[in-house]
Amino acid sequence: MIAVRLALSCLALASCCAVAHAQSTWPSGTLRIIVPFGPGSTPDIAARIVADKLAPRLGQPVIVENKVGASGNVGTDAVAKAAPDGRTIGLSIAGPLAVNALLYKSMPYDPARDLEPITIAATQPSVLVASTRMHAANARDLVALLRANPGKYNYASMGAGTISHLAMEALAARAGTRLVHVPYNGSGPAVQALLAGDVDVACLPAAAVMPQVTAGKLRPLAVATARRSSALPDIPTLAETGLENVYADAWMGFVAPARTPPAVIRRWHDELVAVLVQPEVREKLRTQLMEVVAGTPEEFRAVMNADVERWKPVVARDRITLD
Repeated sequence: MIAVRLALSCLALASCCAVAHAQSTWPSGTLRIIVPFGPGSTPDIAARIVADKLAPRLGQPVIVENKVGASGNVGTDAVAKAAPDGRTIGLSIAGPLAVNALLYKSMPYDPARDLEPITIAATQPSVLVASTRMHAANARDLVALLRANPGKYNYASMGAGTISHLAMEALAARAGTRLVHVPYNGSGPAVQALLAGDVDVACLPAAAVMPQVTAGKLRPLAVATARRSSALPDIPTLAETGLENVYADAWMGFVAPARTPPAVIRRWHDELVAVLVQPEVREKLRTQLMEVVAGTPEEFRAVMNADVERWKPVVARDRITLD
């Protein structure tokens, strides 16, 4: 009997120790989500929607901090160099998490080594749009026009090396033609250039162009996604028009510093996914033309690796560099 009681006491003590250890691994105090782009950017909007629901769920303050610069590298580097204690995570995009490693000769961090993926939060389709001055009712018309006039037409991007730049270069390569690149500082100026007739076409995030499409000021030709977007079901994919493997998903995902304890990564993943799948959060993101993903860390890592492989030949062929 004494032996049984002793065994039960040991089990109880072990259980208490396990609970105490689990609680101690989760950080106390204020939590930070670093966004490597400015207020009002798509990642910033998504981060604040999530943070508003996360704070009451955790019973802890959750702040969103914007750290801008170097095509997202500054803020993402701040996450990579943060203490791996769970207090700091980031919400970043394909550029600083994958593509920038192909574009910069030197990076302040290694996305594959210095960051731990948690989950892709959401994705937003990029839309191939044309100025209403272009005589192209759909993507097939556009491709025929570009093939007949290589080098005559130009396109806007959100900046050199951005997905909007690489997607159009991939499109030109698939179509067997040439286009003139005109980089702008963000989607807003790129859209204004389209409206003014300074450029002919662009492949930009849906939230940036769809208000002008609805107003009849831009013409939507295709989405640069593997399948039709549930947010824009009436717009065909580029693959449907014969241009396969030209993808420009504007995904964004949560990452933590490398060496963050696995238990903390799991907790962050579970809490973030629980918030992302809430109907109210889904709807708020949907109004921004974003679709919730909320996948696993392994799935996220696979997407990051796939983006590097997808854009490597495009960057090499056109010798695109940012430094």
